[in-house]
Amino acid sequence: MEKLEKVEKIREKTGVSYDDAKNALEACEYDVLDAIIYLEKLGKIAEPKTASYTTTPEQTASDEFVKAQQTYQEDCKKQSFGQVVDKFLHWCGKILKKSLNTKFVVLHHDEQAAEIPVLALVLLLIFAFWVTLPLMVIGLFFDFKYHFHGVDKVTIDLNEMCDKASDACGTIKQDIKND
Repeated sequence: MEKLEKVEKIREKTGVSYDDAKNALEACEYDVLDAIIYLEKLGKIAEPKTASYTTTPEQTASDEFVKAQQTYQEDCKKQSFGQVVDKFLHWCGKILKKSLNTKFVVLHHDEQAAEIPVLALVLLLIFAFWVTLPLMVIGLFFDFKYHFHGVDKVTIDLNEMCDKASDACGTIKQDIKND
């Protein structure tokens, strides 16, 4: 930028005279920003006014403003139908993944006889209930044990419950043999 352009720029931004702008530039070695600050220090330009903003509500806020603020906050908490559907589908995906990663293991004399995903077990129990459940109960009497692998311990330990069911069937089997 030429010296004349710098003078014009300072005049345009500050509203000072041509001579004041030229003298300020010469005093600041033709640095525009330093020249503007120099003019402020001389009092030729009014210093910028400071403004403040606070997030605390004023004591004199109108009822209409307070109601509008409450309505806005309530609207922000609402979820659209699409967001609810997305949340539900995400939850279903997590359940599906967990049901595929968790395995239902059938043991016979401490050797693994079968291993299927829990999803397959649930589907068998839903669609072939009258076959699946009796086979599982009969299997307990033939020394089959059931365990879940890959499941975190929840409030109820499923493997402990399966062991108790196996022990109860073993006890019943012993009672029948002894009679």
